Amino acid sequence: MRKKSFLYLGVFALVGILLTGCKTGKNSSEEMTKVTLNEVAHSIFYAPQYVAIEEGYFKDAGIDLTLVTGFGADKTMTALVSGEADIGFMGSESSIYAFNEGAEDYAVNFAQLTQRAGNFLVARKEMPDFTWEQLKGTDVLGGRNGGMPEMVFEYILKQQGIDPDSDLSIDKSIDFGSTAAAFTGGQGDYTVEFEPGATTLEQEGVGYVAASLGVDSGYVPYTAYSAKASYLDEHPEVIQKFTDALQRGMDYVNSHTPEEIAQVIRPQFVETDLDTITAIVRRYAEQDTWNDTLIFEKASFELLQDILESAGELKKRAPYDKLVNTDFAEAASKNSR
Repeated sequence: MRKKSFLYLGVFALVGILLTGCKTGKNSSEEMTKVTLNEVAHSIFYAPQYVAIEEGYFKDAGIDLTLVTGFGADKTMTALVSGEADIGFMGSESSIYAFNEGAEDYAVNFAQLTQRAGNFLVARKEMPDFTWEQLKGTDVLGGRNGGMPEMVFEYILKQQGIDPDSDLSIDKSIDFGSTAAAFTGGQGDYTVEFEPGATTLEQEGVGYVAASLGVDSGYVPYTAYSAKASYLDEHPEVIQKFTDALQRGMDYVNSHTPEEIAQVIRPQFVETDLDTITAIVRRYAEQDTWNDTLIFEKASFELLQDILESAGELKKRAPYDKLVNTDFAEAASKNSR
């Protein structure tokens, strides 16, 4: 009987340890916070985010992340405002538009991921000595009116003393993602391409990157993370954990080679071969796409509004101190040291 009693006690003790482990484990379901992130597009341009996912940084922070692709800033903002998403990832101009339209529970940007535009001007031949003046009198496949790619392109032209309406012809009628195919089919002398379009055209030998819009437009807050003001007030600990995980992703891309980064994010882009992913990561790294921190600086915010004004898309400027909160990014930067 005593042997059986000890046996039972041993079994109960083991079960107790296992149950305790289930309750107190670092990433147990009880401790994980569900967060839905709606991203404007799924792109290698956002490599630090995918590193954070694939390396388990969000899980380490106690976040059970659901990633949804909105396929457009308008759809991402709608998901955020409606409560379908906790966090939205899109161009920060969307938060300016929403604020100026009178949104009460407006979107507040708390972390900036990219600091350069992600588009490239592609020519039909190699142009190592390219100057923007060479676009005069040419046909260019651009983006839709009011979209960031087109606004940044026209902003650069104006900075170079070129009139987008009279000095060249810009085709804005082709859907995003279809310009590369149109260019391959013979349309346009140049095309403005996001990745992987630019690299694909080079690989096929039908186009060559002549200039980076990201470099020539300056440090533009092209994409940022935002949440409704009420969510930030009610869940600051969640936003902090989320930002801490992102910062770890940023630290990784700034301390590893394009080859290493490409290998990590490869599961996110199964339709793209590893060499292409690596080439795209290298191109974005070389143009200083990702900053050391996620802090959304005021100068970048004002430059963005300059671009919106130049494009005729902004009726009044929005206040930086209302639409940007740097507390979480600043804390994440300190926590990563």
